[in-house]
Amino acid sequence: MTNQAIAKILREMGGFYEMQDMPFKPRAYAKAAFSIGDLDEQVEDIYKKDGRAGLLKIPGVGRGMAEHIEELLETGHLKKHEQMRKQFPVDLEEITSIAGIGPKTVKILYYKLQIRSIADLKRAAIKHRIRDLPGFGERSELQILTGLNFRIAGSSRFTLGQVSPIVSRLVNRLKSSDLFDKLEVGGSFRRGQETLGDIDLLATSSKPASAMDFFVRFKDAASIVEHGETKSEIRLGNGLQVDLRIVKSESFGAAFQYFTGDKSHNIKLRKMAIGKGYKLSEYGLFKGKKIIAGRTEDEVYKKLGLEWMPPELRTDTGEIEAARAHKLPKILEYGDVRGDLQVQTNWTDGSNSIEEMAEAARKLGREYICITDHTKTLYMTGGLDEKKLLKQMGEIDKINSKFKRQKIKFKILKGAEVNILKDGSLDIKDEVLDKLDIVGVSIHSHFKMASSDMTERITKALSNPCVDIFFHPTTRLLGKREPIQFEFTKILQAAKKNKVALEINAHPERLDLHDTLIRQAVDAGVKLVIDTDAHSTKELEFMHFGETQARRGWANKTDILNTKSADELLKYFS
Repeated sequence: MTNQAIAKILREMGGFYEMQDMPFKPRAYAKAAFSIGDLDEQVEDIYKKDGRAGLLKIPGVGRGMAEHIEELLETGHLKKHEQMRKQFPVDLEEITSIAGIGPKTVKILYYKLQIRSIADLKRAAIKHRIRDLPGFGERSELQILTGLNFRIAGSSRFTLGQVSPIVSRLVNRLKSSDLFDKLEVGGSFRRGQETLGDIDLLATSSKPASAMDFFVRFKDAASIVEHGETKSEIRLGNGLQVDLRIVKSESFGAAFQYFTGDKSHNIKLRKMAIGKGYKLSEYGLFKGKKIIAGRTEDEVYKKLGLEWMPPELRTDTGEIEAARAHKLPKILEYGDVRGDLQVQTNWTDGSNSIEEMAEAARKLGREYICITDHTKTLYMTGGLDEKKLLKQMGEIDKINSKFKRQKIKFKILKGAEVNILKDGSLDIKDEVLDKLDIVGVSIHSHFKMASSDMTERITKALSNPCVDIFFHPTTRLLGKREPIQFEFTKILQAAKKNKVALEINAHPERLDLHDTLIRQAVDAGVKLVIDTDAHSTKELEFMHFGETQARRGWANKTDILNTKSADELLKYFS
């Protein structure tokens, strides 16, 4: 029983309880599932070492939950879960992966139309059987079809967050063999694209045959697609394709450039080379048959009259022209962000306490975090009302005082992720918001409003004088939920007028804002922040994904407010 298998069963049980309108239990199971899925250590190992006492130390796992986990580990199944599956024989996780469909909707679809899977759901939607159900209608049916198509279209893509640990594991394994002189990751991964279809590895080796033999034996490989001395390809169990090319040292830079830039970037470079009487390929830059550059990327670009370009910019969106004119922006560097301004705790739907999140952030080198638990109308998270927010502020004061006594240079800021209601008002009173250090606002409902209505809704929220940051502005979930529709130019105008920063959400399931919108914000002079949206200590490590996104959007250090100290930041928002 892996952590992911246990987490899946607990998530399903929470969903089944929600279908039965059981109070409290859905959230309890969801929190336990999240904690287990986020653990670095296998639950099975924890149990072998410390028994049930070890399970009880996992955040969100109480006595009853520990008994469930123990039964799973001892028998491989859970009797209560099997009873629930008999009552509701549906693929709950699969169907609820469609945006807008929750457990209660699944219950209706099962009882009324016997829908048990995504395939059943698609057939019913295509045959227009859903629109006639009470509470649905033609629009709901269309939204379900849109969600289905969106999910299917993205099913062959992987998020940067999904691919990153695989790349780390693979690169570390290959380097441990001592068969590679150089080994780098190129392609869309190096450009930091939000989703990827494959991994491109580039290497030099004095023992290419042995190096390739070692590569194709990677333990996660499900099949070997190609096995040669200069090029091999494997397919992992999850369907991800991994290509490895071994090149000569004198061509490594040219190949690295070729296998990093996107298609449009590379075509433009080849045309530039032709215009100068050269030929550019992955083997080098040639004058006739003589190679004149290729050992490093820098010498290839320099020979073409260009500055070296950060990989994240190589998408033919003006970077070549800027490099030619020596006007490339000095984009944000990794590690420039000093604090995290969206952090959730176990006061709502997070796994860890305020102090645990602070300690973990401090170990990562951050100077401050802002606690931004959800507010009261986001019922599923146990959102905080005014009274609980005030209580949490007191708790933060106590921890900050403790840090001060211990001479720990770290600050916890008081904040909230306040829900924007349908009419643009906020779900917490201004007199309480005024007491917070930072007020973030976000949209969690009514995603399908017309663009003009959504624009008016957001503009009204950003006009509230208490508001400092607009969190995950487009609300998108990669491969699951499309972005909401609004007039971004008007949102930029409202943000600038009201001194509201837009968030670059670093969570790899969001990466919201999109890089093109980041660039528009930079051009408009609207300030940005980069946050992890962490719901556990482990997710605090997501910051670099947000920094990548900012770099892709041509943002520099001065564009990002949380590159400032805590005091400078608070002064800006005051």
